[in-house]
Amino acid sequence: MDPVIVVGAGPVGLALSLCLATQGVPVVVLDEGTGKDDPRPARTAVLRPDTAALMARLGCSTLRDEGAWWVGWRQLRRKQQMRQLPLGDADEVGGASGAAVAGAGPGGAGSAGAGDGERADAVFPSPLHLPQHALTRGLRDAVARHDLVRLVADSRLDSLEQDARGVTVHTRGPGATWWRGSHVVGCDGARSTVRKLLGVRFPGRTAVERHAVAALRVELPWPGEAVLHRQPPWRGGGQEVSARPLAGGVWRLDWLLPARGELVTPEALVTRVRDTLAGWCGETPPYDLLDTGVYTLHHRLARRWRVGRAFLAGDAAHLLGALGTQGLDEGLRDADNLAWKLAHAWHHGASETLLDSYQAERRTAVAARLRAADQSLTILRGGGGLRTYLGSSRGHDALLADGHLGHGPLGAPPAYPHSPLAPPYAEAHTTVDTRTGAPVDDVLVTAPDGMTVRLRDRLGRGSMLVVLVAPGTGVWDRRHWLTAGVMPRLAEAVAALPAPAELLVTESYPGASAHSVLLVRPDGHLVAAFGGVRPGELYAAADAARGGVPEPSPAKDHSARTDRTANIN
Repeated sequence: MDPVIVVGAGPVGLALSLCLATQGVPVVVLDEGTGKDDPRPARTAVLRPDTAALMARLGCSTLRDEGAWWVGWRQLRRKQQMRQLPLGDADEVGGASGAAVAGAGPGGAGSAGAGDGERADAVFPSPLHLPQHALTRGLRDAVARHDLVRLVADSRLDSLEQDARGVTVHTRGPGATWWRGSHVVGCDGARSTVRKLLGVRFPGRTAVERHAVAALRVELPWPGEAVLHRQPPWRGGGQEVSARPLAGGVWRLDWLLPARGELVTPEALVTRVRDTLAGWCGETPPYDLLDTGVYTLHHRLARRWRVGRAFLAGDAAHLLGALGTQGLDEGLRDADNLAWKLAHAWHHGASETLLDSYQAERRTAVAARLRAADQSLTILRGGGGLRTYLGSSRGHDALLADGHLGHGPLGAPPAYPHSPLAPPYAEAHTTVDTRTGAPVDDVLVTAPDGMTVRLRDRLGRGSMLVVLVAPGTGVWDRRHWLTAGVMPRLAEAVAALPAPAELLVTESYPGASAHSVLLVRPDGHLVAAFGGVRPGELYAAADAARGGVPEPSPAKDHSARTDRTANIN
């Protein structure tokens, strides 16, 4: 059978190709660039715990290299401070040790602007901060180690055709040729050629926020901490300025600019750097300016994310990023969501319901994020009567913190409670602390082979997960509990499911009683929880989660070409 064609070799395209290859699907990645990324210290990525865990699962080594920092926030009334820890200080990717305990900031300049000293005492999970070129390099290295992925540079798409059996695309460049695939996914950015060839509209708002950015090597008063300073008192400070530490004594500084204003000249940016450093340090310390830029953030959402066998993901499907929301995070969630559905289609066939669910779930989730950002922009940037509704500036700070921390409607991982893949309610269903359609908690689980791992480690393999809550199994001899109690009946039910599934056991799950059974999708979202072993209801839920019986499809050709490229010369 022909491979999946991924157009675009940015982080989203590379992540999607690795997600598919991990599930046994061959992939061709068409990269219009040269295959090399120029380091840009001022261009960084912020990953939430779920997307950071995905990157680690895909073998992105730079998560453990220099330059990756866990970022947790400590809030003060008019200034938030973000405690950052080197990644090596965390237990694991997404682990709780990356979070910082709320408290007062350090003395001197680090505490300036705290107002009346009020503070919030919440502890938040920690995002991960690293240079985007380092993330891309780590994904490229992982792709190079995978024999099911072929990365083709200098290949610009200029034609796309579909038929009942697959897609045919043409690329121009030094190796201009035709390529044949089972499906095509456009991960080719905001100016997506795939989206244009499909005739999909991309409406939205222009220039909702602008930021001036500088990367510099300098010593600041808070080593290992990041700062978001609201309403800095010095001349030209503007509404907000933030500083985030990177490896090697490098800091990224961001200044919020008017959405529409004059161009920021190099001289004006240097003045901002000097004034800001002097405001924080008392005088301007020595510094080396490494990189600068002005980023304009847009809010756009493609009308359609699926057209037949063609799909859109990442910036080709959506643009966001105001108020700390992360477009890259959402793009990686697109890849995780789409990959298991395409893998199921490639190996087993798929219903239209399963393939349509990608747009239904992901477009709805991103649209909700954009609505929340647009509403919050009015509150945070517009001022006026809405301040009374929020109660105080603390409400403004909490809204802003949501986006940066990955918390609340601006940043929390999405849930899909109204997915077309959700099973109908049954009396056998029970409730746990995770609502249906939401990401499951990353608990410790034991596989039938005796290996104990985190639940997240078993995701992304193309199989659903069936998790039995069985207190005490951690201390029992596995030979006994594998053949005792409900395990034999549950194992038989799992083997009979209409989609591949793996049986796991955990001692406890938040809100679950003993002998509860959880059905989890390959991307980690809860399908349903049952009070005990219910083979019929478990089968029905798994059938709904795979989108029902696959549609009839042309016969598969598993004698695929040995080079897995499926190109037509």
